Amino acid sequence: MARVPKELFTQFQDQLNNEQEVRDEIRAIMKEIDVAVRDATLSLQVIHTSLTEVSGGCLKAREQFEVCCNLYEKLAKLVPSGQYYRYNDHWSWTTQRLVFLIALTIFLEKGFLVERDTAAEILGLKTKQRDGFHLDIEDYLMGVLQLASELSRFATNAVTLGDYERPLQISRFLADLSAGFRLLNLKNDGLRKRFDGLKYDVKKIEEIVYDISIRRLRPTEADQANTAQPAE
Repeated sequence: MARVPKELFTQFQDQLNNEQEVRDEIRAIMKEIDVAVRDATLSLQVIHTSLTEVSGGCLKAREQFEVCCNLYEKLAKLVPSGQYYRYNDHWSWTTQRLVFLIALTIFLEKGFLVERDTAAEILGLKTKQRDGFHLDIEDYLMGVLQLASELSRFATNAVTLGDYERPLQISRFLADLSAGFRLLNLKNDGLRKRFDGLKYDVKKIEEIVYDISIRRLRPTEADQANTAQPAE
């Protein structure tokens, strides 16, 4: 009579216990990363209330990115080799959020889109799956799409604060970003939905720019030329 060996299930239980221990340690590290993400988010919220404290907010955010870099290093050592996608549900959303915050910081500082390699370097991550703990392409793209929503809000508040140039900068940036995403054949449902949101953000900012123009809140090229001419 065939019997099921108890040792077989004992081995299974050992494997389950080991996996649970890894997940518990991952959760503990992610709690620390989430705190740093929250602090970085709060530091960057200054852009919606002040034009003079933006650089200070960016510096504080970068300090938190360094904290996250050190914690991701611990995370990379903890995750067993070849099992990145077995556990990535623990850090995927937070990583997307960090990419967004990094992208926002670099846009505020330099006015261009952070590349995936740069975002990965700031967080101490690899870019290729075969190298181990890496910045997944979809996590990078989701983070970039979050940037569009924040910039749409920023454009509105910039006008309130009297900055009429910023919405034009954001409008050009998001138009280029939208054109880039149109080159992609997005299979991920979440990415497609986020991209639909980008289309809405582009339209919203175009309306802001149009309103600035018809209200003549921003000097036209003709106005600037007339101002530059010496009085007779």
